[in-house]
Amino acid sequence: MSEQTREAGPVLTERPDGRDVAATAEEAARMPVPPLLVLDAVTAFLDERGLGDGPVEWARIGDGQSNATFLLRRGGVEAVLRRGPRPPLPPSAHDMLREARIQLLLRDAGASVAEVLAVCEDPEPLGVPFYLMRRLHGDVITDEVPARFDTARDRRGVAEAAVDALAALHAIDVREGPLAGYGRPEGYLERQVSRFAGLWGKVSRRELPLVGELAERLAATMPATQRHALVHGDFRLGNLMFGTGRRPEVAAVLDWELSTLGDPLADLGYLVATWSEASGGVPTTMELSPVTARPGFLDRAGLAERYERLTGADASRLGWYRALALWKSAVFSEAIYTRWLDGERPDDTTFAPGLEAGVPRLLEVAAEALAER
Repeated sequence: MSEQTREAGPVLTERPDGRDVAATAEEAARMPVPPLLVLDAVTAFLDERGLGDGPVEWARIGDGQSNATFLLRRGGVEAVLRRGPRPPLPPSAHDMLREARIQLLLRDAGASVAEVLAVCEDPEPLGVPFYLMRRLHGDVITDEVPARFDTARDRRGVAEAAVDALAALHAIDVREGPLAGYGRPEGYLERQVSRFAGLWGKVSRRELPLVGELAERLAATMPATQRHALVHGDFRLGNLMFGTGRRPEVAAVLDWELSTLGDPLADLGYLVATWSEASGGVPTTMELSPVTARPGFLDRAGLAERYERLTGADASRLGWYRALALWKSAVFSEAIYTRWLDGERPDDTTFAPGLEAGVPRLLEVAAEALAER
């Protein structure tokens, strides 16, 4: 989960904070927990690639609960650095090299993504691989609407633009061209259910029987995939950068680490799982766009109807895909909760502690979605 930056921009500084950011490798070695950013290492990396000159200014940005995102400024260059969390990392998770690669491929395909400036495959400088992309100017909308969009008509336009961006991604030809061979689309849904069912015992220390029950029900009622397409894997309003113009338009889709080829309705299911409604009852921790409960925004049914109209897909089984998204979210949220219990998120005083009740709530709502007809 991430954002580039809101148009107003965060406050940048040259000074390390002694927690997430260290000035030198020597300082980093003395810290009790490895920092996320080492300024002299980043400066050397920028020097090697001729990106700016002088000291590096930084600010942490985004709402990600796993990967870290920093805005960097050096001379006339502004870039966004993306890296995974502190090691140890789960297998295949937080793959920044894959995230950079798909954005390079998508730019070749003409998609709306950020420009990747440089990739560091060597984990030595920061402890994990990372990459830099050019800073985008615009707004990421989650809990408030920019003033220029704050009418009922424009709020509807924001929702429509989000669906339009999703339909455009799913229209990209994955049989030929830059994305051919990017993933293995056959059996995508089966692998999702099998993989996440197997993860629970590795990331959790508590017994929640509904996890296994839902895995069995998802496998037994799995819909047939209508077609194969690029699957973003984390497609939600908070991963869309809206441009600075008066009309709501998506300038770029962000956060591509979970992307692959598979069933595109999985993205639509995830979008509606993270979408808040005015009459939606007690929200889950995955309703990451509370602003969408305001008047003017499409509701979940409206999102599905627009997607069907744009793509010709049949979304009548959307409840299954929403249940899949909520169930998967419960599994990776449990991993965050366990890391917090282990003291690996000492500054998290709200999100991770709330997952004690938040994960069971996700499972309950997944069960309700799976029963929808």
